Amino acid sequence: MKKIYTKTGDEGMTSLRGGVRVPKDDIRIEANGTIDLLNALIGKLRVMPSISDDWKPYLQDIQKELMTVMSHVATPQDKINPRQLQSDVLTERMEQRMEEVMAKLEEHGHFIVPTGSMASAEIHIARTIARQAERRLWTVSRDYPIDPSVMRFMNRLSDFLFVMTKEQLQKEGIASEDWK
Repeated sequence: MKKIYTKTGDEGMTSLRGGVRVPKDDIRIEANGTIDLLNALIGKLRVMPSISDDWKPYLQDIQKELMTVMSHVATPQDKINPRQLQSDVLTERMEQRMEEVMAKLEEHGHFIVPTGSMASAEIHIARTIARQAERRLWTVSRDYPIDPSVMRFMNRLSDFLFVMTKEQLQKEGIASEDWK
């Protein structure tokens, strides 16, 4: 088996795709680190038995798209293939799912305290990390253009996770704790 470590990052540098070396705190690395954290948490949501199976195919597709987004962020601009992105298609699917779920929700308060159950709290954490990842991508986009479909996808993702939280609470019979 090939060694997992290279020792090339021991001095605070890492490689982007194509071998370009950058500091480990380069904004592209920071953005990808945040997206990676989000992806790991979404993976946790997928295996939680209390999360409805209706959400899991969406979560799987979101994870795959997040991997593609990370690849785009780490790829030099002249080497990016935007056809790999499925962000617009996935954004439309997420919007449809949100509309379906919102029509069934008993309560539509917008500002809620992130609590309720272990599952809803985990979804809230994912939602906040999605917002953080979106902010990091806006910072990246100042110097390295990001496909607009990715920005729409990231913006909608936190809304999607909010709606997922609301449905999770309703499924568990837990009233959301409204912030007033």
